[in-house]
Amino acid sequence: MTISQQAIDIASKVEDFVRNVVIPYEQDPRRDHHGAPTDELVYEMREKAREAGVLTPHILPDGGHLNQRETAVVLIKSGLSPLGPLACNTMAPDEGNMYLLGKVGSPELKDRFLNELVEGRARSAFFMTEPAADGGAGSDPSMMKTTCRLDGNHWVINGRKTFITGAQGASVGIIMAKADEGACMFLVDLPDPAIRIDHVPNTIDSSMPGGHATIAIDNLRVPADQMLGEAGEGFKYAQIRLSPARLSHCMRWLGCCMRAHEIATDYANRREAFGKVLVDHEGVGFMLAENMIDLKQCELMIDWCASVLDTGSLGTVESSMAKVAVSEALMRIADRCVQVMGGTGVTDKTIVEQVFREVRAFRIYDGPTEVHKWSLAKKIKRDWKHASGG
Repeated sequence: MTISQQAIDIASKVEDFVRNVVIPYEQDPRRDHHGAPTDELVYEMREKAREAGVLTPHILPDGGHLNQRETAVVLIKSGLSPLGPLACNTMAPDEGNMYLLGKVGSPELKDRFLNELVEGRARSAFFMTEPAADGGAGSDPSMMKTTCRLDGNHWVINGRKTFITGAQGASVGIIMAKADEGACMFLVDLPDPAIRIDHVPNTIDSSMPGGHATIAIDNLRVPADQMLGEAGEGFKYAQIRLSPARLSHCMRWLGCCMRAHEIATDYANRREAFGKVLVDHEGVGFMLAENMIDLKQCELMIDWCASVLDTGSLGTVESSMAKVAVSEALMRIADRCVQVMGGTGVTDKTIVEQVFREVRAFRIYDGPTEVHKWSLAKKIKRDWKHASGG
């Protein structure tokens, strides 16, 4: 199936907007305590995206959604700047939260919580990961300690969460908690006095407003009609969200690495050393050639996984494979860009240094490489047993 002309046209508009409007904002000083853009900056860019017709571009005016292959074409272009996904409203965790609400949310929940996210007038957070010190859920959500119990027509939630991206300043929260029936998800308005931000650490990455907070939830009362779907189905809903969310991370960071490669290429073709421009030195030219190869492999891996998701499959195995392959390849690309640019590559004169930091963190987001490999190895064993009759 080919990519529609509509998606190609949207992607072209997004690229033009990011290159001409967003990139100049990269030097804007409006940043928080660890270098992430402030909400003031985010919403200013979103107003310009709205005027340009590229706000939430993967969700169509009639409420329809581009398929995953088409979404990839658009989100890659939005990623040409670390600020691009924020400006165009294609950034995590909002993009994944919108996708989940669109798939599972009731008409009432969509009207109350989804619309403001699609319109780019609010940010959201997904409350799943828990502190290791509490023995809580990290890459293994079955370890969840946060509880919820029904009390009349409300659910009461208690627990702690950590590394909750964008919680500070978010207006919408999706909270995972464990009931007798199993895992549950709830939609909540933020801020709420029963949800306390204990700490927002400085982290290696700095592209996401609100940081990655540690949260305490103390007797939070949520109306029963704000449960997402059915009690006990939370893990199933998480899988609906996580596979596309993993892949959209790959899309956005591929765009960033394409831009970093452009910057490194320009540098290598202008900077002279030892009698010729850097690109003519085999050691430098070969690094850029390897980048070309890795960039194309990432693009193809994303397209393959997206095509699987477009069949209606959850794509759990395929998204694990893509997440590992793409995140590791992007790390190699970002590292080579820094190396090609030498001292300039580790300064804030370009986005190359930031892309290196962001991609290093991406190797952990949505499951570390090793967890996905372990999951794939378990599948290999299961398949072998099935094939051998063992």
